[in-house]
Amino acid sequence: WATWTMDIRSIAGALRDRFSVQAVATLHGETPDSERQKIVESFQDRQSELRFIVGHPKTGGFGLTLTAANTVVYYSNSYDLELRMQSEDRAHRIGQENKVTYIDLISPKTIDEKIVDALRNKIKIADTVMGEEARDWLS
Repeated sequence: WATWTMDIRSIAGALRDRFSVQAVATLHGETPDSERQKIVESFQDRQSELRFIVGHPKTGGFGLTLTAANTVVYYSNSYDLELRMQSEDRAHRIGQENKVTYIDLISPKTIDEKIVDALRNKIKIADTVMGEEARDWLS
């Protein structure tokens, strides 16, 4: 997941260079609605060559089932906790048979640290208010 379309294109290009054009698809605001479901179906198909979806959490983070994923990488985050939690839930749905690993790419002394800290604080507040356990990634 990445916040900016330019980053999504760059990441997808690097993956295509490393693997293949068929191995990578993107999901962001400019992805036509008619293509989105085809991308998801192809990704979920174990026989498909599609191995990577690079997307924006607002576009792909709600309502999709991405249980073929067992590693989810956050290249960048926004301050929106709901987007983060929803995008995590795409891989944790009925049909997931594996553990899912979440990776946040955070460079020291950058805004990325502040954003993840803010997300952690939000979930701690929600935990206190709701009396529920915080998610493991925030520990």
